[in-house]
Amino acid sequence: MKISIIQTSLKWEDKKANYLNFEKFFSSLINKTDVVILPEMFNTGFTMKADSFCEPPDGETFKWMSGVAIKGNFGICGSYIVKEEGRIYNRWVFVSPEKKTWSYDKRHLFSMGGEDNQFSQGRSRLIFNFRGVRISPYVCYDLRFPVWSRNTGDYDLMINSANWPEARINVWNILLKARAIENQCFVAGANLIGTDGEGIKYCGDSALIDPRGEIIAETARYKEGIITGEISITELADFRNRFPVLNDSDKFTIRQ
Repeated sequence: MKISIIQTSLKWEDKKANYLNFEKFFSSLINKTDVVILPEMFNTGFTMKADSFCEPPDGETFKWMSGVAIKGNFGICGSYIVKEEGRIYNRWVFVSPEKKTWSYDKRHLFSMGGEDNQFSQGRSRLIFNFRGVRISPYVCYDLRFPVWSRNTGDYDLMINSANWPEARINVWNILLKARAIENQCFVAGANLIGTDGEGIKYCGDSALIDPRGEIIAETARYKEGIITGEISITELADFRNRFPVLNDSDKFTIRQ
């Protein structure tokens, strides 16, 4: 499977400008990749104006993603603000070219930024199969909480769509590798560059990492662009068989 990550700056609270910006990258990916990953809140930036920018599950951003997936013949994913049954979520959405859809609501809301005051907490993990790869998605701050993402042999690829600030970028880089190593999985982390409407700076460091913690592909810091790397489920299975760390992991149950 080929995984592509788009790293760019986001136009603050301007959905149409962000759609247009991402579209300039897609032409080079049509029929050339399997999954395209966008960052957290890719259509607005990390705004806390949840009431102003929320959409229904089948709203304009979902329709835009569906059109992109069909035209490009790839799955596209990232998070944006969704309102459903009276609750607002920072929701990660994956749309396939066959119009299949999967979604995950961010579990760990960034309380230091007031996210927990504006959004409802997700309650369930998600694992789904796309083109033979079992995928488990997470959003930004989730990366700090390894229990939530513990692999019990049920997924192959972890995706994290993030708005991870430059001030803590060393943590981002360390934790992406740690999650790959401890879970014996591939990890794809999509971040952004630039400065948002709150003055927070981002430097990128988007990356695709293998189960040994080695980088398959990475972006240049502070630069926009696309990275594409290939992952092999056959090689992953062989590595797990030869070095079966997950067999010795501790058993536990997460209380919701």
